[in-house]
Amino acid sequence: MFGFDMGYIIIAVVFGLFSMLVSSRLKSKFKEYSKVHLRNGMSGAEIAEKMLADHGIRDVKVISTPGMLTDHYNPANKTVNLSEGVYAQRNASAAAVAAHECGHAVQHATAYEWLGMRSKLVPILNVTSRFSMWVIFGGLMLMQTTAIGGTIAWVGVGLYGIGTLFSFITLPVEYDASNRALAWLKNKNMVSQEEYAGAEDALKWAARTYLVAAIGALATLLYFAMKVASRD
Repeated sequence: MFGFDMGYIIIAVVFGLFSMLVSSRLKSKFKEYSKVHLRNGMSGAEIAEKMLADHGIRDVKVISTPGMLTDHYNPANKTVNLSEGVYAQRNASAAAVAAHECGHAVQHATAYEWLGMRSKLVPILNVTSRFSMWVIFGGLMLMQTTAIGGTIAWVGVGLYGIGTLFSFITLPVEYDASNRALAWLKNKNMVSQEEYAGAEDALKWAARTYLVAAIGALATLLYFAMKVASRD
């Protein structure tokens, strides 16, 4: 059957389960620290606006976006998009997420190298992510009847490798944004010791979601590379 590969399915299921567990833990942490109200009474939006101002960034807007944990920084239109559970809320979770997204804005303003590399890969990834698995499986099938199948399969592996590279470039981008956020929250005395501990823990779990995704992508890449190599 086209596309059926037990090894790939096992890897997908295992890392899919890991991803679900980490995401579930992240949501649990977010909910837990949402109960830790900020002593300064500031909302996530106000935290974000102050962090941007403190870094001299005046061309980035803070806006609300629907959903839960849908927070992100958009470098194209320079907006910090905060979810409903962050924008108007006044707790440790909201402070952590708002400051983290502003960390990306600071990266953009200071031409942080890893963010620049990731941004350049986005348009390429939009194409390769759609076709890499089809090309790999198609190449593997063709290897049974023609020599060109191996070349096609390796092209597919290369395309998938771009996505894997993107996943690993994302790691320093996310960890650095969290480090910038936590440093600012601490240095500006924006949070109490308890609030800081909650913010730090929440951001650690958020970073782990990217770590699991990167390791899963690498495991899949190595699996198919070995599979194609064994058939050459």
